[in-house]
Amino acid sequence: MAAMALFFREFVRTRRDTGAIAPSGPSLASALTRYVVPGSGRPRAVLEVGPGTGAVTRRVRASMGSLDTLDLAEANPRFAALLQRTHGRDARVRLLEGPVQEHELGAYDTIVCGLPFANFDEGTVEDLFGRLLGALRPGGTLSFFAYAGLPVLRRTFAGDEERRRARRTQAVIARTLQRHRFRAETVLGNLPPARVHHLAAVAPAPAYSG
Repeated sequence: MAAMALFFREFVRTRRDTGAIAPSGPSLASALTRYVVPGSGRPRAVLEVGPGTGAVTRRVRASMGSLDTLDLAEANPRFAALLQRTHGRDARVRLLEGPVQEHELGAYDTIVCGLPFANFDEGTVEDLFGRLLGALRPGGTLSFFAYAGLPVLRRTFAGDEERRRARRTQAVIARTLQRHRFRAETVLGNLPPARVHHLAAVAPAPAYSG
């Protein structure tokens, strides 16, 4: 309950950066972590960007082996403090406080991202996708989500300049999905419903249907 209250306060205080009104529900957390799977005998490296109060983090940690590692990149200092209190005693977990762009990233098998891409300008989104996809090991995956219907709602109620910014941002997201997405799933059990996108640095070629 305390984590929920903190999340809501931060949504009200920093709406553009927080992006969500509540932590990810169990169904959304399950979809986002679909590719955080046991490795083939070698340590796995996982990065979670924008973990917030740690709703997805708990699911990631539950799937980790003793040699696996988890980096948490959190820009909000209040969320970062909560994550440190909750997960700081786990030697497998490293907290990267501040925007993910400020950190030298390692190489990861799986990246789970909770950033509200739709809230950012197109240059920031292009940079973020480049950094995250570039940090994937061969065969690695990047998973992120967007709330269903949000682009339409944003265009309906926003002013002219905000609508133009949103269209430019959505164009960057659409290009990235076209190049890198290999799977998408709709999570109706979340509030609000969400669309989860799974990306690879090089998306598989489409199946031949001749």
